[in-house]
Amino acid sequence: MRTRVIPSILAVASLTLLGCDRVATAPERPGRPSFITNGTVDGTDHPAVVLLVMDVKGTPAFRCSATLIAPKVVLTAGHCAGEPGEFSGMRIFTESDVQDGNNNYPFAGPNTIEAVAWHAHPLFTESAFFLHDVGVVLLSKAFKLPAGQYGTLPSADQLDALKPSSSTVFTAVGYGLQLINPVKIEAERIRMFAEPHLIQINGGIVGDFSLLLSNNASTGGTCFGDSGGPNFVGTSNVIGGVTSFGLNGTCGGTGGVFRLDRQNVLDFVGQYLR
Repeated sequence: MRTRVIPSILAVASLTLLGCDRVATAPERPGRPSFITNGTVDGTDHPAVVLLVMDVKGTPAFRCSATLIAPKVVLTAGHCAGEPGEFSGMRIFTESDVQDGNNNYPFAGPNTIEAVAWHAHPLFTESAFFLHDVGVVLLSKAFKLPAGQYGTLPSADQLDALKPSSSTVFTAVGYGLQLINPVKIEAERIRMFAEPHLIQINGGIVGDFSLLLSNNASTGGTCFGDSGGPNFVGTSNVIGGVTSFGLNGTCGGTGGVFRLDRQNVLDFVGQYLR
């Protein structure tokens, strides 16, 4: 889990990267957080959502959440793909693999697939991750799902029509922490979902590149380890954005989601689908 707090967007608030949870029980890595809190066990509802494990110098070190958008293409956050040379290897694990591994690393299972390449948005930097926080992982072999079960991209500017409201709901899915406070962390490695609603769009601290969603006991939300996981529009398989940041170290109040409906983002991801 990387938990660096960085300077505020528009000088309004400081953001906590909801990024990579450190594998097993090793010390936390400075810089990123993310997990489903107050959520529901997902079961088989979102089979396209997978666990992504990243290696450093050949050793499993961090994990994020991610979504299959094609048999060999996985969508995640830019800070989960990293800057060039940051990670030495990656692999995905399905829910069955995670449970077969009895919550221990490294997982093993019939659906574990190694990555051959991974790319963050060309303008992504760690210092301003929230501006271009999207990444793509390319797999060494296909993982096939039934038609209609892969995540899909939104159309350009699709989310602009949405209004902040308790009825504007997303489905956040991931492998993150279920509970965190200053003295206690609970984190069973299992895929979960929550149904946060839209708090802020096109203004405030999120500008035109992110969304702010609720993150509380009523709606659930995201936390450390959920980074890169999808936030589906309503109950569809359209990924409005990927889990990106939080406003505090306890994953409370609200959660930040990097939007996928901007043309430069669609162009970046789309090149790997052609």
